Amino acid sequence: MEALLSSSQPNSPFLSFPCYSIRAPPFATLPRRRRSFKLNSYSASSPAKISSRRTKTVPDNPPSSSSLYLRPSLYQIGQSRATSRTSVFEFLRGLGIVTDELEGLELPVTVEVMKERVDFLHSVGLTIEDINAYPLVLGCSVRKNMVPVLDYLGKIGVRKSTFTQFLRRYPQVLHASVVVDLMPVVRYLQGMDIKPVDIPRVLERYPEVLGYKLEGTMSTSVAFLVGIGVAPRQIGNVLTRYPEILGMRVGRIIKPFVEHLESIGLPRAAIARLIEQQPYILGFNLIDQVKPNLVALVEFGVRKEVLSSIIARYPDILGFELREKLVVQQSLLESRVLVSREEFGTVIERMPQAVSLSRDTVLKHVEFFKNCGFLLKQVSTMVVHCPQILALNLDIMKLSFDFFKNEMEREIEELVEFPAFFTYGLESTVRPRHKMVTKKGLKCSLAWLLNCSDDKFEERMRYDSIGIEEMDAGTESSFDMEKFAEPREEQSGSEYDEDSDFEDSDGDYI
Repeated sequence: MEALLSSSQPNSPFLSFPCYSIRAPPFATLPRRRRSFKLNSYSASSPAKISSRRTKTVPDNPPSSSSLYLRPSLYQIGQSRATSRTSVFEFLRGLGIVTDELEGLELPVTVEVMKERVDFLHSVGLTIEDINAYPLVLGCSVRKNMVPVLDYLGKIGVRKSTFTQFLRRYPQVLHASVVVDLMPVVRYLQGMDIKPVDIPRVLERYPEVLGYKLEGTMSTSVAFLVGIGVAPRQIGNVLTRYPEILGMRVGRIIKPFVEHLESIGLPRAAIARLIEQQPYILGFNLIDQVKPNLVALVEFGVRKEVLSSIIARYPDILGFELREKLVVQQSLLESRVLVSREEFGTVIERMPQAVSLSRDTVLKHVEFFKNCGFLLKQVSTMVVHCPQILALNLDIMKLSFDFFKNEMEREIEELVEFPAFFTYGLESTVRPRHKMVTKKGLKCSLAWLLNCSDDKFEERMRYDSIGIEEMDAGTESSFDMEKFAEPREEQSGSEYDEDSDFEDSDGDYI
């Protein structure tokens, strides 16, 4: 410092210090003027005074809380979040939730918020196992995601009692936006002629539909069905009863299924009618169910040319574990009804529903015929010619047999020749026709009397006598594929019906 002072001009009354000799506090602004000091005010102790002044420029008290240097750095923030995330993960693991898939997912920073999410999921019926099945659901906010979605579903009619199963099937719905994702799908379903009253049931049955794109699989599957002949007015009915169609890819599922049925002799129009009546058949796996079942039918004596007729009359047979059923039924009919293995295929051809008859049902009907005076061999002949007699309501069969024996006064051998007598309604067909024939004084077989339409019977009543060819006509009935393939009349009312029962048009089946 002394060297600095000695180098100054001797004639100058003031000394100018270099600018670096005085340091300002951080972010302080100094006045732009040059400070000057008298030369004689400095002595040997001047450097100590300058040093003292330098130290006094640092404030004794810490900066205020508004200072930038007291705000947490990015590193500190990261460390804090990591600590909070560890606490959240420990909380979830304590509940039994596997957190492996949660790495990288944005989660609440506090245990309290995460506990709120878990408690809400419990309140709608989801268990820890359900959460582990889809742990990403923990990334959904209760107020921003869960409550708005469930509230919307409730408003459109989805029952709260189904929320648990709904979320187990499709928990991803909680990530959806009501306006962007859910509302457009509901409007699309309405545009497919699904009645508003049926839409909640459709969503309950197939909640995954809420995740499909409108321009993708849904629109192409519907367009293909219309293209093969499904009536556009029936699309709403079809989708209501089996909405899973909306998630089926045409090239992988629907088209191969339709083409295979065509290959066994079913016309496309008939396939369209089948889909209209039992749309769930599209859910049968072509490789694992349909093809093996058709092979099994042939192996058990069904003729290939009759396969199409069997499918048209009983399409459910495509979805069974059929080979096992055929083995059981063949053994039952062979041991209890004396139906041979060669005749078993004929039984299935004439009534494919025979594969679903229970053992008790078969035995009760066999016992009924024995009590009526039939020999077991006669029962066997009747079953081969008309297997439906093993499925009819026993009380109605008893009434028909009593009328046959007491009013018609015919021999039971006629029933052996025409066992289909039991399939005709007593009051609607048998009694009035018998009365008309008796009044006219005609003698005819049961087949001539019953196996014809009402119009044909009225025409026969105009005959003065019955020819031999008329006596033998109509002993066998055949399935009319062309009539089956004709478009059906439009149905009305709600079409939601998960079950379809086999019913005969002129008989009462169990």
